[in-house]
Amino acid sequence: MTAPTILQMTPATSLARLAVEALAGVGHVVLCPGSRSAPLAYALAAAEAGGGPDLHVRHDERVAAFVALGASGAVVTTSGTAAANLHPAVLEAHHAGRPLVVVTADRPPALRGTWANQTSELQVSLYGNAVRARLDLADTDAARDPDGARAAVRAVVAAAFGAAGRPGPVHLDLGFTEPLVPDDDGASWTPARPAWSARAEPDDRPLTLAPGPRTVVLAGDGATPAARGLAERGGWPLLAEPSSGARGGTHAIGPYRLLLERAELGGAVERVVVFGRPTLSRPVTALLARDDVEAVLVSPYPDWPEPGRPVRRCSRVEVPAPDPDGEWLVRWQRAGAAAAAGIDAVLDAEAAAGRLTGPLVARELAAALRPGETLVVAASNPIRDVDLAARPPVGRASLAVVANRGLAGIDGTLATATGRALRDGGRVRALVGDVAFLHDAGALLLGPGERRPDLQVVVLNDDGGGIFELLEYGATAAVGKVSSAAVFERLFGTPHGADLGALCRAFGVPHELVKDADRLLAVLAGPLPGISVVEVRAERGRLRALHARLRAAGRER
Repeated sequence: MTAPTILQMTPATSLARLAVEALAGVGHVVLCPGSRSAPLAYALAAAEAGGGPDLHVRHDERVAAFVALGASGAVVTTSGTAAANLHPAVLEAHHAGRPLVVVTADRPPALRGTWANQTSELQVSLYGNAVRARLDLADTDAARDPDGARAAVRAVVAAAFGAAGRPGPVHLDLGFTEPLVPDDDGASWTPARPAWSARAEPDDRPLTLAPGPRTVVLAGDGATPAARGLAERGGWPLLAEPSSGARGGTHAIGPYRLLLERAELGGAVERVVVFGRPTLSRPVTALLARDDVEAVLVSPYPDWPEPGRPVRRCSRVEVPAPDPDGEWLVRWQRAGAAAAAGIDAVLDAEAAAGRLTGPLVARELAAALRPGETLVVAASNPIRDVDLAARPPVGRASLAVVANRGLAGIDGTLATATGRALRDGGRVRALVGDVAFLHDAGALLLGPGERRPDLQVVVLNDDGGGIFELLEYGATAAVGKVSSAAVFERLFGTPHGADLGALCRAFGVPHELVKDADRLLAVLAGPLPGISVVEVRAERGRLRALHARLRAAGRER
């Protein structure tokens, strides 16, 4: 049976298929069950059968949004609180500059702000200024002007991928009238791929940097390999965060944050060239705040945020010749190698004593990455452990790390990793803490017909919020007062005592508790079939002393 054309369909089915046509250029769409969104669900299923976007179904809207974020795709939900649960991923996408198409079903405008169930007049502008573009479109309006509606929907989707500037989230709020069930037999159809540019014209503002000032290249989240290229052309040290896309090569200094605290290295910096969005360490923040350090920000987007003080902005940097002061780079390289050796010695001694630590797990997991694999790292301690202990690869490829550093939340990490694995079609590993794991455990729940990517989740379980042990709150608790320790443990340590293995079994996910370094290395070297969880337990109460030893080892060598 031939499916009716869009103009012959009911208004709801017509708008749904028009929207799905605009999503044909998006590789992955994540759908949550709902009633008002039924027209979109039917259209997506029919389009997938006809070769359209890959469709994935999730029960939880927050999980679905982060899966879509990891896949650089779209998320589709019904109205009400379902739409509100997408907000964390929308904010992350906004601040990180990552594409995300949010499609929320809604009631017709006349029913909003009434007693109609599961509807809110706030839904249209729910995400505020976080979205690059938004469109409120009712099916009856689209039926009167389908060509105009099609163009408007496609323009919003294209904006997510940078067609009008910096990539980021966009919002389509689609009002559907009954009937919500399609009036054809549900036959498959092949939506035409929209012809829109995925990139706006770059803002070309080159800057030529003359040699002379003692310079470092700072690569924050999303910096891209351009930062590494500049450091190597200029002959400068590269201070690259794990998720910069630039952490690799002979100029990359692994334990740079320890060296920034040394007067002859960090204290001697006169110019810093910044790519991406550095957010990880206080020594970096202190460097960027110094009045005696010239700061140059390299970004093709004029609205890219600044570090809180005036900087020279440009879209790209040109270096006429390498810095003639080669000793500057050599000093950083020698100090970095010595500090890395000191850190390794401390971690290896802990492992030999039967104690597995977060930095050791991060070091071994990063070293175990095979060509084509990606490491997704949670916020809090895991990303900092990778930053401190993982050796930058010397070869051509930089460390392939993804992290939600836009707002640095721990929510959605497992879902983001799942989305990344679905998008790339390859193997992905994730490094998370126990609180981040519990926060997003719902991402392990997949229906029997859903595609299961190759994803290995490594959980560093120290029974609570280990990051706070290293902050000033942990210092207060460490003074030995019983009341201070008890208050810290309740408010910040937050132990949970959860059985992660039992939780994994409930979701039907293989789980292994690793108890020593040899077994950890063996598990990391093994195959990655489907989704699996590797748990490593650590002692949270030893964290502060461990990091004091790591800092001392980094300074002494």
